[in-house]
Amino acid sequence: MGDLVEIVDYDPGWPMEFARLGEALRAALGDVAVRIDHIGSTSVPGLAAKPVIDIQIAVRSFDPLEAFRTPLEHLGLVYRAGNPELTKRYFREAPGTRRTHVHVREHGSFSQQLPLLMRDFLRAHPGDTAEFARVKRRCAEESRDERQKYVEAKEPYVWDILRRADAWAQRLGWRPGQSDE
Repeated sequence: MGDLVEIVDYDPGWPMEFARLGEALRAALGDVAVRIDHIGSTSVPGLAAKPVIDIQIAVRSFDPLEAFRTPLEHLGLVYRAGNPELTKRYFREAPGTRRTHVHVREHGSFSQQLPLLMRDFLRAHPGDTAEFARVKRRCAEESRDERQKYVEAKEPYVWDILRRADAWAQRLGWRPGQSDE
């Protein structure tokens, strides 16, 4: 058993939540953050999602860790040192506050570019967004109380989207636009 998987309709307030958080992050991090972006499903208008704001902070380097860890912890964010994804440093919301995931990645890295590409592709392709919402709802229904099972169930579809997004990026010469904050 794990976290309950709940997929809700898109909330037009999510970008405002991100803007508020992004402003606080920018004030705390200054030029340590090359860019701060709203990523994940809550960043795509019309996409049903788990009501979790995902934020990506791009930094020049993970070293020294304290350059971003200390300011983020001063905001109440909790550093998850045991995160198994070695291409990011991961923080969660302060206890008792809105569910938020903060992903710190090295600017220009594949892992930093990938969520921006997926977000931009879905923003530009409402049909794919609607299809992804249906897949997420079905996967959540099938694995309501098993978060890892939900993630694994939707993974093939996510990679299919990314394959299409890559082809789209190649045709367009896609590059990430301005930072969201």
